[in-house]
Amino acid sequence: MSRAPSLRDDPVVVAALRTPIGTAGQALRDVGAADLAAPVLAELARLGPSLGLPAAPAEVVLGNCMGPGGDVARVATLAAGLPHDVPALTVDRQCGSGLAAIEVAAALVRAHGGVVLAGGVESASTAPWRSWPPPPGGEPVRYRRAPFAPAADGDPDMGLAADLLAEEHGIDRPRQDAYAARSHRLAWAATEDGLLDEELVPVGGLARDERPRKGLTVARLARLPATFRAGGTVTAGNACGVNDGAAVVAIAPGSAGLPGLRVLATASAGVDPNRPGLGIVPAVRTALGRAGLGLDDLDVVELNEAFAGQVLACCDELGLEPDRVCTQGGALAFGHPWGASGAVLAVRLFSQMVRQGHGRYGLAAIAVGGGQGVAMVVEACR
Repeated sequence: MSRAPSLRDDPVVVAALRTPIGTAGQALRDVGAADLAAPVLAELARLGPSLGLPAAPAEVVLGNCMGPGGDVARVATLAAGLPHDVPALTVDRQCGSGLAAIEVAAALVRAHGGVVLAGGVESASTAPWRSWPPPPGGEPVRYRRAPFAPAADGDPDMGLAADLLAEEHGIDRPRQDAYAARSHRLAWAATEDGLLDEELVPVGGLARDERPRKGLTVARLARLPATFRAGGTVTAGNACGVNDGAAVVAIAPGSAGLPGLRVLATASAGVDPNRPGLGIVPAVRTALGRAGLGLDDLDVVELNEAFAGQVLACCDELGLEPDRVCTQGGALAFGHPWGASGAVLAVRLFSQMVRQGHGRYGLAAIAVGGGQGVAMVVEACR
């Protein structure tokens, strides 16, 4: 499928950085959400003038799922030392929040110009405990997650939904374990080869991603028990971790003439909340349609690897060869800091397509609890 030449006014991702991703309760266990995002915002603001950008952005937009509330984006913006007159918005589309924030920022740049810093942050380690109000004479009842959908529509946990999705699509345990082992192998190689160095901003004493495992084999993964149901195929090894991290990009008007990733199209979509992992599929199809491209046009594909079976089901539905996905490792290896993960995908696209010069067209997409998906199609402009 061919596409008309890009419009000069399309927003362009001109810089992209992230923290290392930590495992919940470990290296970043004492770093709150705002303090994870602030160093990345500060570094992007510091780089701005060297790229020909203003010293301060017009706005900051950050996704977050489980933070303390109080507009985490605003707290992080101030903690980063940005001027008091920079407004900030926090977006919650659950696991899709980081990519949704970039979608919102691209729309702001199209509408008003200026530079917007956008991405996401999650500190699972410091997420506050939450409780339902107690009944008369009763005690508060703690809940570990908010509802993704009304109970009448079905509100399964993501792991159980992914297990059922894999079964329905005929994706067996060996195939899931092989894909998970691949993710760790590629992530470890990318780390050792220095392919991630330029995108990382050290924070809390952590300078590299904490989760990827060297030499994680299918045989080792095969020994792990099913996690979510008896006889299931999803395990702790072929599912993502619970993680901490932040990722942010700088988006400028295309008329600025800067190199980067031109945002050709974005899309959000809804699916059955009982099978939320499939949200990637309609979002990708819509975004590609808006961009005037097909899967064969894509050079770099970053799908959030929440569960191996879920990613493989989406690949099968789309007719996308899994070996084309996350070729430097994905969330199965790096981890899934919920509100940041969609923005991590955008950072990974930037590193591969701009810093490393791989390809012309790229795709980032993520599924969302409650049955949603978010996707973005970009074009490298050098």
